[in-house]
Amino acid sequence: MSDSNATDFTNPATFILLGIPGLEVAHVWISISFCTMYAIAILGNFTILFIVKMKSSLHEPMYYFLCMLAVTDLVLTTSTLPKMLSIFWFNSREIDFSACLTQMYFIHCFLEMESGILVAMALDCYVAICHPLRHSTILTNPVVSKIGLAMMLRGCIVILPLLILARQWPYCRTNIIPQPYCAHIAVVNLACADTRISSYYGLFVLFCVMGLDVIFITVSYVQILRAVFSLPTKDARLKTFGTCSSHLFVILAFYIPGFFISLMYRFGQNLALHFHILIANMYLLMPPTLNPIIYGVRTKEIRGRLLRLFTHEES
Repeated sequence: MSDSNATDFTNPATFILLGIPGLEVAHVWISISFCTMYAIAILGNFTILFIVKMKSSLHEPMYYFLCMLAVTDLVLTTSTLPKMLSIFWFNSREIDFSACLTQMYFIHCFLEMESGILVAMALDCYVAICHPLRHSTILTNPVVSKIGLAMMLRGCIVILPLLILARQWPYCRTNIIPQPYCAHIAVVNLACADTRISSYYGLFVLFCVMGLDVIFITVSYVQILRAVFSLPTKDARLKTFGTCSSHLFVILAFYIPGFFISLMYRFGQNLALHFHILIANMYLLMPPTLNPIIYGVRTKEIRGRLLRLFTHEES
């Protein structure tokens, strides 16, 4: 009997996504909040791209990096939310094996890209505050383009081994994934083989790639704070630090949920499965939803352009 089951599930044609196990009755209600966040993310990030494109005074490194962040957020949400909503609304639980691995790759690849872009934005803040007279000569358009390309290639290359390893494992335990999207660890856990190399490489990516990003950002902000607190007046300090406050809020919105999820998976074994899955979903949804709101509210140039756009439309 066990041999028959193993044969049935070896490299299955499809996986079954369960959504949020234990909260099936509430799927429709959960989908309302997810759909609202998705709509805000799509509208907000496209608005950021539109405003930066239309206003030539925003053609600066900070806003180029912000556009990169917006594109990353758009791809990240679009790679997960439509399938989630189809599960919640239409009970469309099946996902093709290759499509599942592709979704897994996009999720982790663009999370890495977002982390890299946040590092680039920290560099921009550091140069703008600590070396303001050299900002335009250090962060030229070609340099910004190369940084953006480097962050994109880093994300693609670093995550590629996870995809290659996941594709090679034999899957014979089950084809059921107890969550609404194909996360790496959820897929690999279904393999009937020793997958420690996948786990070890995943930890390498977490600590040695994203961990280095956190260290670099921390060092940048230590230097920024030293420069800010060395200013003579409180108004000067607040004004100078305000130029990077939006970026700081975005960093906190990206890394703090990830930190808590990491702790939860290691020390929260007594927590219900649906709670783990809800928090993981929020981690994917929160940054793309909050980023355009934070920059729209905290950045005077974007806020002013947005207000003039609506005023013009109303008139």
